[in-house]
Formats: sequence, structure tokens, C-alpha cells
Amino acid sequence: MKILVLGGTRFFGKNLVELCLQNNHDVSILTRGQSGNPFGEKVQQIIADRNDAQALSQALADTTWDVVYDNICYSPNHAHEMAQLLKNKTKKLVFTSTLATYEADGHMKTEADFNPYEYEIRMGDISDFTYGEGKRQAEAVFYKEAAFPVVAVRFPIVVGEHDYTRRLHFHVERLLNEQPITLPNVDAKMSFITDDEAAAFLYFAGVAPIEGPYNATASGTISLKALLELIEDETGKRAKVSLIGGDEHSKSPYGIPNHWYMSNAKAQAAGFTFSQLNDWLPNLVKTLVKQLQ
Repeated sequence: MKILVLGGTRFFGKNLVELCLQNNHDVSILTRGQSGNPFGEKVQQIIADRNDAQALSQALADTTWDVVYDNICYSPNHAHEMAQLLKNKTKKLVFTSTLATYEADGHMKTEADFNPYEYEIRMGDISDFTYGEGKRQAEAVFYKEAAFPVVAVRFPIVVGEHDYTRRLHFHVERLLNEQPITLPNVDAKMSFITDDEAAAFLYFAGVAPIEGPYNATASGTISLKALLELIEDETGKRAKVSLIGGDEHSKSPYGIPNHWYMSNAKAQAAGFTFSQLNDWLPNLVKTLVKQLQ
């Protein structure tokens, strides 16, 4: 299969490219050429700026693909450009979406809780929307305009040793340095997935005969209180948590007002088996503590 990956040089995008290569696919990556090519001659590197529609069009001229993975689409304008550019060029698009398409209202989320097929579209760039709204709008545009099957993969928080956002790292570092953490609701439960499993599901979404929105998350949830307790057990230090106040540096990137988690039943029914959160999260915390001490 000929596969194109946008956003394939770091974190789960990099893992996805490696998985495609392991399965002997013909892989190309599209990058701005600024972060290097970690795969060398194993992939073809197409250099173009995603934000430059004309350059993107020129870069993809005279190309065809079996699957295109778009990990870096954050706005309806991006989605519109990609839907037009890939017309008659791909058999399928897999778009990386997010749990943030759902409101954090305390209820477990299924795909039916956000229907992109009927969502009112408002065009705009990344700066015109919140992260979640930008992804909602992008999904809506893809499902309205794309002339090819689209899978929107809705991930929760993706974690791993090489997470460039360092959101889990933040909590480990704050505890190790005995610094306060501001959390509005320590009892709020969340969903997580590892970078490896995220890549595995993206690959599955590309090769399996599925389309439409799919939640992809490890099975199980954990409260922020329980997560901090895992870190406390490994560091031997107590978390200094405040529910209000605090400066910008102390605010947890996991600071949510209510439970925010999703069901993976639809994806499991399609044939993908997810890990159990409790099977790997303690080991990941242990690894991060060792690295950051």
C-alpha cells in the first residue's frame, strides 16, 4: 500500500510510520523540512508547509495514495483544503481527532455524542477556534466535502515517554520538586492511551474496512487523585494540591471540572482490542519518575 503521513516525525505519528514500514508499505511523510527525517531513506520525504495551500497543492500534484493519515489538521480551513487536494488521489483518509470534541460534562462519551454529519460548519483558521471546536469543525468539513471514505479517530490524552507536550511529565516534575499543583476537581476521571496504542489504532483504521468517527482509548479510567497517588508512591513525596488559585505555572494540564472519558465499544466491535489502562499506567509513571529524578 502507498501511504502518506502528515505529522509523522514525532510521538505517535512517528510510531505510526514505523508500524507502516514494519508492514512493508510504501511510506511518504509530508513535513516542513525543519525537524529532520528520522527514517532516512526508508521513506520518501515531501517538503511543504501545511499552512501554505499553494505549496501543499504543488507538493501533492501527480500523487495517488491508498491511505492518507492527517495528524496535523486543526481547523475547517485545513480540512477543506485537504478534501479538495485529495480528490481522486486517495482511497481513504484517517484524520486524528480528539476527546475534546465532547464536553466534559461527567458522562461517558460515545461517538453518537457528537455528530459531525449534521454539525453547522463555520470556516476559519486555527486561531479562530478552541482546540476542540477546531477539531469538530474539521470533522464536519471532511464528512461533508470528502469524496473518499474518512475515519475520524477521537483520542483522549495520549501519553508516553516521548510525549512532547509533557503533560504527565508536568505532574511528576511538580511532585519531585515539591511544587504545588492546581486542580479544580481531583475526583474527575479521565481516559488515556499510549503513543504505541494510538499508532496501532491509526494503522488499523487505515487498513480495516471502516469509516466514520471512532473513539480510541485504553479500557478503564483513572481519577486525577488516583493518578497523583501513583506518582506519590513512586516519588515518596506528597502532592501539594490546591483546588483554586495558584499561578499559571501550577495549573495542571489535566485540570478539568468533571469526568471526561469515552467508550471504546464501537472500535472493539470493529475488531480492535485495546489495552487495560491499569496494566501499563503504573509502569509508565515509574519510568518517568526514574528519568526525571
